[in-house]
Amino acid sequence: MKAVHFGAGNIGRGFVGLLLHEGGYEVVFSDVAGALVDAINATDSYTVHEAGPGGIDRVVTGYRAVNSAESPDAVADEVATADVVTCAVGPTVLRFIAPAIVAGLVLRDPGLPKLQVMACENAIGATDQLRAEIVKLDPRAAERAVFANTAVDRIVPAQPEGGGVDVTVEPYFEWAIESAPFGDDLPSIPGAHFVDELGPYIERKLFTVNTGHAATAYFGAQAGISRISDALADPSIAARVGAALEETSAVLSAVHGLEPADLAEYRATILERFRNPELVDTVQRVGRQPLRKLSRHERFIGPAAQAAERGLPTSALVAAVAATVAFDDPADEQSVELQRMLHSEDADTLTATVTGLEPEHPLFTAVHEVFAARQQELRTL
Repeated sequence: MKAVHFGAGNIGRGFVGLLLHEGGYEVVFSDVAGALVDAINATDSYTVHEAGPGGIDRVVTGYRAVNSAESPDAVADEVATADVVTCAVGPTVLRFIAPAIVAGLVLRDPGLPKLQVMACENAIGATDQLRAEIVKLDPRAAERAVFANTAVDRIVPAQPEGGGVDVTVEPYFEWAIESAPFGDDLPSIPGAHFVDELGPYIERKLFTVNTGHAATAYFGAQAGISRISDALADPSIAARVGAALEETSAVLSAVHGLEPADLAEYRATILERFRNPELVDTVQRVGRQPLRKLSRHERFIGPAAQAAERGLPTSALVAAVAATVAFDDPADEQSVELQRMLHSEDADTLTATVTGLEPEHPLFTAVHEVFAARQQELRTL
């Protein structure tokens, strides 16, 4: 069996590639970073270090890497004979990998089983998004594949220098995959669980793990704290993050019927993961791309909008939005763009453009006040 994975970075090697390897697949990594591709091909094994209680080292073998920028035909050849294609490239990059998948599907022997495609991104419906890009390019080629949405969860921090292609991760992981597209032919992925309805799993993860992680980063940045674990050691920050997650849990319970007691246990597990002192993670890494994280269906506005529509509390989530708007990292392109917009756009335009909320939405006024207050603060600096 063979799996092609787009995105040979830390998540690709330390999470998706690891589980595919443990499922018995030969893993072919595809990436545009030439130095990373060369480093992977210079080794015949790498180690995934699980940092924290219960963590062990796992050795990955049976892989290789292809430079998709230099050798697109080679990537297409790999896709053409693969059983599974996965990716961890970021939602905005899906349209750039779609042509390579299409090229492989065009070459694929019609007698082979359909290619199983799963996008492993921190976004709702990422595989649907990838499928749409593929259909746009070649609807007939898309018929040679099946597409399943997934919900993935594993913290992979910035890596220590000198680690080569080894990866440090947390011991915990979750990979939920919708089962219906596969029929009776489920991919071999140990530790993954296949579910009939993925929506609750995706939103539970996005609105708890991603919301909590980002809120910790932005509150921590405001307090001048560098590490995620140190930020949660601050009682004030822990209380604000916890309050935001209580609001997202109320939404999850109202929308999906999830049990409040189960959600409380899930929140506690998530926060304990963030407190792991052996997982050296920074607020700058977790806080990057604030514009994406402030968008309409993402980790703050998504649950807050649903809460406002149902008359549920939103003040803690709005406070997290305020911390996000204050995030200023000159090394992050989106942070720089957000700061430019704060200095050049009016609050009405900012709220609509950044969050996608319409003026009549019940959350609009509260978020508008956040942008206006930040602009006033910047004028006094």
